[in-house]
Amino acid sequence: MTLLERLGLAALHQFDPETAHGLSIKALRLCLTPKTGPVTSARLKTTIAGLELPNPVGLAAGFDKNAEAIPALSAAGFGFIEVGAATPKPQPGNPKPRLFRLQEDKAAINRFGFNNEGMDVIAARLANRPRNAVVGLNLGANKDSTDRAGDFATVLAHCGEHLDFATVNVSSPNTEKLRDLQGKAALSALLTGVIETRNTLAQPIPVFLKIAPDLDQAGLQDIAEVAVACGIDAVIATNTTLSREGLRSHHKGEAGGLSGAPLFEKSTQVLAKLSTLLEGQVPIIGVGGVSTAQQAYDKICAGASAVQFYTALVYGGLSLAGDIARGLDDLLARDGFASVADAVGSKRDAWL
Repeated sequence: MTLLERLGLAALHQFDPETAHGLSIKALRLCLTPKTGPVTSARLKTTIAGLELPNPVGLAAGFDKNAEAIPALSAAGFGFIEVGAATPKPQPGNPKPRLFRLQEDKAAINRFGFNNEGMDVIAARLANRPRNAVVGLNLGANKDSTDRAGDFATVLAHCGEHLDFATVNVSSPNTEKLRDLQGKAALSALLTGVIETRNTLAQPIPVFLKIAPDLDQAGLQDIAEVAVACGIDAVIATNTTLSREGLRSHHKGEAGGLSGAPLFEKSTQVLAKLSTLLEGQVPIIGVGGVSTAQQAYDKICAGASAVQFYTALVYGGLSLAGDIARGLDDLLARDGFASVADAVGSKRDAWL
């Protein structure tokens, strides 16, 4: 992290978290942030669901909810970017305050509730996105929708032509009863509708499924069976957790989803279990608590073909993307792997 970036982060932490986040998006829109450029090597290049990535380190959904900062983010060293979540209609989300820094835990709790400007505004921005980056959209459902399952297909139909991939998000804990859609029958019906919509696009794109870390073994088994049966192209494991185990911050009792460092171990265990259940039939993108190259490498060795992070940016700055990618390259070389793909699942048993 540069001195300028360190000073910028310190300044942002003087504001409440949501204001600070808004200021960071404005800075990105104005290109007032460091540009790492493409971070890649023969080892880092990889392919997931047909998408050719310069490196396997991605930006998780939630940071750029309204697709405002894609040009700057695409120059920050990420191998791929996910924006959103987007819903059919604009919605304000839950009342403020709804984002909390847990400084002592290097974590955050949010209960945003899919606040976004709606698919029309987001689609217009996506239409003008840089084409030299891999960009996906997290699909969401409106809180007041009478057909939440249908909302996912609606957003995909509206925005799909501008995307490289789309993610079905039924794992946010901040929209009431949304996680009920992770049940086997409901999820199968929802994904069938989304896949049918994807197949009507002029250029069909991969569809991913993002799951919660709070599923038991039976729930993971159901997810694996549905993912294979419906033809999902990848599973993103995992979203935020409702657990508060081991937290020290005075904000630990706030309602919402917990992300950041405390999620790393739990999400990686879920990833490894899911990898075992899927038996290589569907690739996995590992998310949850990644803030170092070693943690990205651990997730890959546990069964992930790529990783994403977001909360670590709050504490490590935007240059962290390039740092993690370069560090991952070094770790792969150290252990004699010629490529990311060769390392996937190589130490999975350690997490089971």
